[in-house]
Amino acid sequence: MASNIEQSWQDIQVALRDRVGERTYGLWLAPLRCVGLDGDTLVLAGPVEISAWASSRYGGALREASAAVLGREVTVAVEADTERAANRLAPAQAPPELPTAASDPNPKYTFEQFVIGESNHLAHAAALAVAELPGQAYNPLFIYGPPGLGKTHLLHAIANYVRAFGGGLSVRCSTAEEFTNSFLAALASRDTERFKSRFRGVDVLLIDDVQFLERKARSEEELFHTFNALHELGSQLVVSSDRLPADLAGIEERLRERFAGGLVTDITRPDRGTRLAILRKRATYDGVRITDEALGVIADGVTTNVRALEGALIRVVALGSLERRPLDASLAADVLARQGFATKAHAEVDVPRIQAVACAHFGVERSALLSRSRAADVAWARQAAMYLARELTDHSLPQIGREFANRDHTTVLHACRRVAGEITTNARALADVEALTAKLSS
Repeated sequence: MASNIEQSWQDIQVALRDRVGERTYGLWLAPLRCVGLDGDTLVLAGPVEISAWASSRYGGALREASAAVLGREVTVAVEADTERAANRLAPAQAPPELPTAASDPNPKYTFEQFVIGESNHLAHAAALAVAELPGQAYNPLFIYGPPGLGKTHLLHAIANYVRAFGGGLSVRCSTAEEFTNSFLAALASRDTERFKSRFRGVDVLLIDDVQFLERKARSEEELFHTFNALHELGSQLVVSSDRLPADLAGIEERLRERFAGGLVTDITRPDRGTRLAILRKRATYDGVRITDEALGVIADGVTTNVRALEGALIRVVALGSLERRPLDASLAADVLARQGFATKAHAEVDVPRIQAVACAHFGVERSALLSRSRAADVAWARQAAMYLARELTDHSLPQIGREFANRDHTTVLHACRRVAGEITTNARALADVEALTAKLSS
């Protein structure tokens, strides 16, 4: 029974991604875990800071996705306390810990949905060539660039293309973090052979965000041996990173040399025409009726990356729906000003400046902001600064963590989720973020 629940939850997650989109899913629903099925109630558990919002805002999507997979109507209960959620089930019903496994490719990420522009046409062409001729075109293919510009989209597009047209070729798509977690789990369970068969016994292996492996010696070594095994078999390897191989100082030289041994291509910030095309395609895909003038305001104000572009569009649509306002240029400008997507902020802000402005606004010393203090006022100032660093710069989560006294990327992710939740329900929190954004824009 437990294995059926486990498989059903994985299918429900796929359905949720399709319903709400990857960005929304990653922020609000990905942290949820399935505790079990209690009669007609699917019990989920998640962090305190997101569980209530996930339940109230996305309860309908959770119920619809669950009903589509389970074949019957169910109630979905999202508990903030894992232990309290677990107590709702009899011991025999509680499912085993979910295995750490590589992700299936997102079905929305295809070559057809990728907007080609001057900033990414070489990476797109290389990815398509690899998808059409795995192991023959460019091996390995290394795609690098700042977060949110489409690297993950291309990796998933390759995986989806190979699955559809590869004549039965096997493909595995994983993040470097998932690769590491799976490897550590295999070591703990003394089942490394199963791990090796999953990652070395495929025709196409795609590893996203390989910079996560920096200073993780055992995982680096395992990927090095995986790379060699795949190369000997003629299998295709595709890797993405936020930096060039030579700039991954925390990764062993021999692995960096392997990355650089194939084709290395980059993705840069999209120009205005590409940004407009991305917004139009997303609006069409989601069935959103929004004026070209509004899309132009968003394209002018959000210049950092595709993720931020789509996030701004989602916010405009959400606010228009909540306040019953037309999706026009006025609404778009209002959203950008209130939520931190002003043009000047994107053009000029860096993390040290965000830290300085946050310290001044909250009356906190910089040494305290970077310290391990958990005092409420210091913690909120730090989390707000991390949130704005994520929203207003090109930095990845690990990069932001390093700017805050070498904190782990999961700490930054927690901060971003907490602030994102607070500004939707807490007027004071929203006022803080708006004030910081205004100061950064001036």
